[in-house]
This record gives sequence, C-alpha cells and structure tokens, in this order.
Amino acid sequence: MISNQVIQNAIDEVNAISKLEFYVSDGFGMAVAQTKNSEPVDKPTLLDFLQSTAETSEIGGSMLFKVYDEKECAYVLAVQGTEEVFLVGKITACQLQNLVTAYKDRVDRNSFYQNLLLDNLLLVDIYNRAQKLHIDAVKQRAVFVIEMKSQKEQGALEMVKELFHDSKGDHVTSVDERSIIVIKTLEDGESYETLQETAEMLVDMLNSEAMTSVRVAYGTIVSEIKALSRSYKEAKMALDVAGIFYAQKTTIAYNTLGIGRLIYQLPVNLCRIFIQEIFGDEIPEEIDEEMLNTVNEFFENSLNVSETSRQLFIHRNTLMYRIEKLQKATGLDIRVFDDALTFKIALMVVNYMRFIEENE
Repeated sequence: MISNQVIQNAIDEVNAISKLEFYVSDGFGMAVAQTKNSEPVDKPTLLDFLQSTAETSEIGGSMLFKVYDEKECAYVLAVQGTEEVFLVGKITACQLQNLVTAYKDRVDRNSFYQNLLLDNLLLVDIYNRAQKLHIDAVKQRAVFVIEMKSQKEQGALEMVKELFHDSKGDHVTSVDERSIIVIKTLEDGESYETLQETAEMLVDMLNSEAMTSVRVAYGTIVSEIKALSRSYKEAKMALDVAGIFYAQKTTIAYNTLGIGRLIYQLPVNLCRIFIQEIFGDEIPEEIDEEMLNTVNEFFENSLNVSETSRQLFIHRNTLMYRIEKLQKATGLDIRVFDDALTFKIALMVVNYMRFIEENE
C-alpha cells in the first residue's frame, strides 16, 4: 500500500488551499492520516460506510468518499467544513485514487523488471505485462550493475533514482543487498560511448556524494525487452571478470573484457592442463608484489627495457636481474614476445583458478 506519509502530505496541501479539514482511514476503519483540526470519525460509522454500496455519504457533519485499489475500497476520505465540501472532497479523493494507482504501477513495474532480469517470466508474459504497464517492448536499452563494497545504503539508492526516471524509460531496482541495477533506455544517437560516460558519472557521484566506494559494469545494448536479462548477466559477468583480472578498474564494459572473458568461460580442468603444460609439475610460488609490478610495467611499455626501468625508477641492470630471476623460476624469458604472451595468459589463468577455488 501507499505510505501514510504520502497521504498526509497530500491532504495537508489541499488543506492549505481549501481550509477544509480531512481525515483518512484504511479499509478496516483505522486512522491513516488527518489534518491538524480535523475530527476523527468513529470506527462503527466508517465500517457501516465501507459495507454500504454508496460511493459518498454525509454522516455526522463529515462528507465521506471511498478510494479504491482496483475493485476493493482501500481508504475512506472524510472532509469536514462548510463551503464546497463535496467538490473539494471529490477532487481530493481523485487525487488519492491517482496516488494509489501510480504507486501500484511503480510496484508492478519493479516486480516486472526484477522477474525479467532473473528469467522468471515466460516469453508471452513478458510482452503481455510490458503492454499492460505501458513499457515499450522494442527500444534500445542496456543494464548497469553498481556494486558496493558493503551492503547498499539507502542514500545511494535514492541518488541513483533521482538520475533515472521511469518517465524517460529508465528504471532503478535491485535483486540483492550489495548492488543497484539501472535499466537505461538509449535515445537516438546514443552508443557505448554514452554508456561509458554514464558509468564514470555514477562512480564519481557515488564516491564523492554518497561517500561509498563502487564499481560499475554494463552489458551490451539490446533492442528488445526480452533480451534485458542477457545484458544484466553480461554486466554481472563483467564485475566478476574485472575482479579477477582488472581489479584496478572502477568502470567495466562487457564488450571490452578481451581475453579475460575468454578465460573466465574456460572449464577449470582445461586451465589446469594449460598451467601444467607451461610450468610442468613445479608451478612457481606466488610472485611477490615487486616482481608483479615489474612484469606489469614491462608489458605496459611493450617489452621496452629502457622505458620500463625509467618508469620504475630503477637501474637497467636491476630490471635485467629481475627478468632473469623470473626466467629461472618459470623457464620463460619475458623479453621474448611469445614467452611474454604465454606468461601473461598463464598469470591470468592462475588468478582465475584461485578465484574458482575460493568460491567453491
């Protein structure tokens, strides 16, 4: 049901304009909201009115109106005053009716999108419910998943909801306690570049205003509503893949995961066979942080020894010593392109295997 505070705000606004007093009860005769100087309507009177077939009734100095949730009477509005009571009461009852309908539509939309993302709907149900909820079935959309390091904060959720509105075809929801899901509708001319800008904006906003650390991933653009679950799964996969292979990234696009996506989808037994082919039975111990930074910098500088030593602020001979030390431990000379490629892939496969072991 709609919150009592929303109803209270609505009747307070009408009271400020009309100077009439309002009292609202639920379908069981219990008080929900009332203006400052209103007189409570006794419960037996309310129950008698609820059980009658009348839509309006004047009882004990109050004009009563029924407010429906579909076919059931959800609220009774009592209006008290001397001038234009019926007219103002009818308008206020219509306003409350519209609030109930809007809230119900929002709840229904949220339930629809949640079940759609989780593949809980049949194909025919997707299109039928979309039509009923006035959601375009054919429209370019993409799904963002905002992952928080701790359980999501209400403030962050409200901030995101302020940016994306159902009226624009967007929707914000969630299916667990640590993530916020944004379904974004794209306008003509918007592309993956737009999605990347949106992801960066979300990270910056939530980091600075909500004071919470987040990562944002998004799936591919889909043109039909039935494919939204695929975009959602892609965004979830992007978060997993980035967590394993690209931990420093805060925005991740599914279509830029590269070899990380390929490795993530390999069976673990094939990964073990690959690692054994590279290192044999003597898989090297975990590489220390210094060596790992050296290797990564070496790769980023296209295997250029001079540039890597300059970037690391170390002597060229020190860099050569580390590379040779790694060669003795692994049998791979990363100064050679083929060995560098093999070692890079092997590192990613080892990280993936550790991820699988930790999550089993």
